Amino acid sequence: MSEPVRMRTARTIVRLLDTDEAPLLQRYRVENRDHLRPWEPLRTESHYSLECCRLAIEAGLEAARADRGYPFAVLTPDGSEMIASFTFANVVRGVFQACHLGYGIAARHEGKGLMFEALDAGVRYAFGPLDFHRVMANHMPHNERSGRLLERLGFEREGYAKRYLKIDGLWEDHVLTAKVRTQG
Repeated sequence: MSEPVRMRTARTIVRLLDTDEAPLLQRYRVENRDHLRPWEPLRTESHYSLECCRLAIEAGLEAARADRGYPFAVLTPDGSEMIASFTFANVVRGVFQACHLGYGIAARHEGKGLMFEALDAGVRYAFGPLDFHRVMANHMPHNERSGRLLERLGFEREGYAKRYLKIDGLWEDHVLTAKVRTQG
């Protein structure tokens, strides 16, 4: 990536964080620790440290430079607060041109349409400048809110994977969905 990616939506700014913004990521992680726990892998205490956040941002910037992944932060318009995050991960090029989408939103911003707004912009970016053909997103069957969000974004169910990912210490089943670019 030659120039920084910056997407604007009606109520957010979506972009990669810089390493000096580690306090933003740390605050988001700490404030949403309990809220995000049921949807994430087990986290060590260090995950919530400023240094770990700085290292995560550094690794994310390197992943984006190498076209391996794109960890986006969803920020308030003034950039003072991280509202949510989403990542295009596991990038595969060549004949596949695909990635996996993962996302999460702060508890206090749920139910306002902000995740839809940010992901809508992000998916358009994925099919535009990033030139993906397929974006895959999976959710646990009991996460109905996530299922509805993906459906609203145009993702279609493609399958069901038993014991697919280890979430909060347990191997969880997942509904497999994808959105495929219609042109090109």
